[in-house]
Amino acid sequence: MKKAVLLAALALAVAAFFAFDLDRLLSFDALKQGQQAFALRYEQSPLAFVAGYFAIYVVVTALSLPGATIMTLAGGALFGLVAGTIIVSFASTIGATLAFLVSRFLLHDLVQRRFGDKLKAINDGIARDGAFYLFTLRLVPLFPFFLINLLMGITPIRARTFYWVSQLGMLAGTVVYVNAGTRLAAIDTPAGILSPALLLSFALLGVFPLIARRLVAVIRSRRVFARWLRPKAFDRNLVVIGGGAAGLVSAYIAAAVKAKVTLVEAEKMGGDCLNTGCVPSKALIRSAKLAHRIRHADRYGLAAGEPRFDFRAVIERVRNVIRAIEPHDSAERYAGLGVEVLAGNAHIVDPWTVEVALNDGGTARLTTRSIVIAAGARPFVPPLPGLDEVGYVTSDTLWDALASHDASPTRLVVLGGGPIGCELAQAFARLGSQVVIVEMAPRLLAREDDEISALMQAALAADGVEVLTGHAARRCERGAADETGESKWLVVAHDGAERRIPFDMLLVAVGRSARLSGYGLEALGIPVDRTVTTNEYLETLYPNIFAAGDVAGPYQFTHTAAHMAWYATVNALFGGLRKFRVDYSAVPAATFVDPEVARVGLNEREAIAHGVAHEVTRYDLGDLDRAIADGDARGFVKVLTVPGKDRILGATIVGEHAADLLAEFVLAMKHGLGLNKILGTIHIYPTLAEANKYAAGEWKRAHAPQKLLAWVERFHTWRRGRP
Repeated sequence: MKKAVLLAALALAVAAFFAFDLDRLLSFDALKQGQQAFALRYEQSPLAFVAGYFAIYVVVTALSLPGATIMTLAGGALFGLVAGTIIVSFASTIGATLAFLVSRFLLHDLVQRRFGDKLKAINDGIARDGAFYLFTLRLVPLFPFFLINLLMGITPIRARTFYWVSQLGMLAGTVVYVNAGTRLAAIDTPAGILSPALLLSFALLGVFPLIARRLVAVIRSRRVFARWLRPKAFDRNLVVIGGGAAGLVSAYIAAAVKAKVTLVEAEKMGGDCLNTGCVPSKALIRSAKLAHRIRHADRYGLAAGEPRFDFRAVIERVRNVIRAIEPHDSAERYAGLGVEVLAGNAHIVDPWTVEVALNDGGTARLTTRSIVIAAGARPFVPPLPGLDEVGYVTSDTLWDALASHDASPTRLVVLGGGPIGCELAQAFARLGSQVVIVEMAPRLLAREDDEISALMQAALAADGVEVLTGHAARRCERGAADETGESKWLVVAHDGAERRIPFDMLLVAVGRSARLSGYGLEALGIPVDRTVTTNEYLETLYPNIFAAGDVAGPYQFTHTAAHMAWYATVNALFGGLRKFRVDYSAVPAATFVDPEVARVGLNEREAIAHGVAHEVTRYDLGDLDRAIADGDARGFVKVLTVPGKDRILGATIVGEHAADLLAEFVLAMKHGLGLNKILGTIHIYPTLAEANKYAAGEWKRAHAPQKLLAWVERFHTWRRGRP
């Protein structure tokens, strides 16, 4: 109601302005003709005249009425350059701010609610550099100021910032026009103000903020580098610290563009993913899945039975898989690509110097123009009382611990119900372990939708995993063996009651934390907050030191580490010419449980939490021919779109090969393709990939133009010669 009343009042005021022909009073001819009369009234009552002029100027600007230019000229003609500039500057800024506030009150919530997802990049830019953008727009009179006032009201810029930046930004133009007003008698038309020289001056004013921004960056860099002695020449273009996914991609790109690059890795090339993470876990999951298929072979018309296997052979297969992939990430391969690979611990001595304590003894001191930190992350171990006494494994140490096992651990407790915990819990359960998952949150996979968490819990339970959600780990205990032979327990609490869970092996899988110490961040004063702090170009405090991958976040995936590495390396090598902001617009993720869960963009839970307007389209794999033929018709495709449009906000797939199927949606989101494009793409029959097409078809069917179809039906009836 308040908005309606205000809108009506504004509409009446604008209508009255034109209805009573008041716009002619704010014309150049009217100003020329009434100049002497205005001057006389000013002499007779200066304060009242200034107050009246000021009020009229504020109203004209606040209502976005034509005539602000004439009012500015009048200010110069009546009050002179100095007084006119002061009066006009404050009146125009106050009026502009009122227009800004009205726009914010009437339009901000409506526009942000309707188009918030589309405006995210703009909102982020305004939040980050809003003052700079506004200042640039105010300096260049090519953009109508009334339009700037209204549009800025829709953005998140603060009113106080809008006011002072507007007053400062409009000052140069105000002086020009007020000064022209002091020479009003010599000007025949308003166009006479805009001479070629004046237009050139405005153009230079427009370029000035860009130059100023560059100068500010240079000044900041010099200030940051002030306490360090910069080498006159450099041995290398780039030094990369860490040989995991981000480090390998960084080194590869640098070598590909013929830069001299050194890669430093203290342990195994390939990082966590190859040696202790993605690769070994997926190899184990594959063996466990085959064991599961044997148990349920009757689903495929075969004789079901208990799988017979040697657990040592399973683990040896895991090691063989690692060995088969190792050459892809080996020091020899990268040396062949032109990368110098040093085995040792790197320490950043100053912004251009890295000292390496070599594994085989001695040190190497490297000078470099740029550095990429790709130190990765390690498993987070909570400060749980008694944990060290009972012993535990993490995703990093699990594989070495299993080397001495003749069988899968009899009793395995997994602390953590995230992707790593769920994947390994299911795999070990299928290989014969009695598995208990302890998760403090009320559900598994807490970042996914509720229905997916429930589906995962049911799938794990079907494999014999006991899932304890809402249970907090209190402590670990160790003592003399009880009647069951157990001597190690995890004590958990739920609804005020404690429970002791016996185990042979305790796997801690509650997340991973960035490696932030041991290579010199502290001495350089590089800020960290759970990860290395970087800007949108992946620069740290020092513009020549970058961070990428798990050490920088915000995602801890191998594929995002490689993605970030491209931006870090290109900016490190070519940032003086052009910089690229890292793009997180379409980041996919997958949890390799059975059935798989894969997602890109928003899911339903996140859309609701962030107030993003959306529609949900769902297609169940139980209707897909290939899934039925394969005997695994579990799962669904769920797509979120902009209401009434086919633009994809996010997609979640649950089912066999979900991670592979997701790629089509990732491509679509990355390149702005909608569901209509997916629907119009030929998919091979019978394949699981058809699920994406059918999901798009479900959306199309829900948005069929019913009124038009009714007329088409009448047309066909008429064509048949029927009345």
